[in-house]
Amino acid sequence: MSETTAPVTRAAASSVAGPRVIAESSTARGRRARIALRVLQVVLALFYVFASALPKLIAHPSAAEGFDKMGWGSAGMYIIGALELAGGIALLVPVLQSVAAVALSGLMVGAFVVQLTYFDGENAATPLILIVPLALIAWARRRHNADLVRLLRRRA
Repeated sequence: MSETTAPVTRAAASSVAGPRVIAESSTARGRRARIALRVLQVVLALFYVFASALPKLIAHPSAAEGFDKMGWGSAGMYIIGALELAGGIALLVPVLQSVAAVALSGLMVGAFVVQLTYFDGENAATPLILIVPLALIAWARRRHNADLVRLLRRRA
């Protein structure tokens, strides 16, 4: 070999092809990461469906009080509850996971702003904390976006 060429190692070849996403690798570490990510998705889905959407959809007094204070009334409460329910369910649907995480992050940005403006920042940290795992899910499951686009184009 000349000085200008070097043997291509397996590590070098994989770095040329792009960084490998740990959550999609075939190693034991990658398997654990996939399981942890799936558990995180299930926990967040359960949170959004039962702890966040359900009180709004059944008009629990604690939820109704907050929406009345904002002046949004029951219509706003039901709309936000329905969006959270849809997002929580979509976190469990493979082709919708990334989009659902991005949509729920947007909803959490709105919740943060509402907490600051209407409730003096009383629980403003909660939506910000929820954005972190949602961003992780959106990033780790981003390859499903191409599947979703293909599916939508096929249906159109």
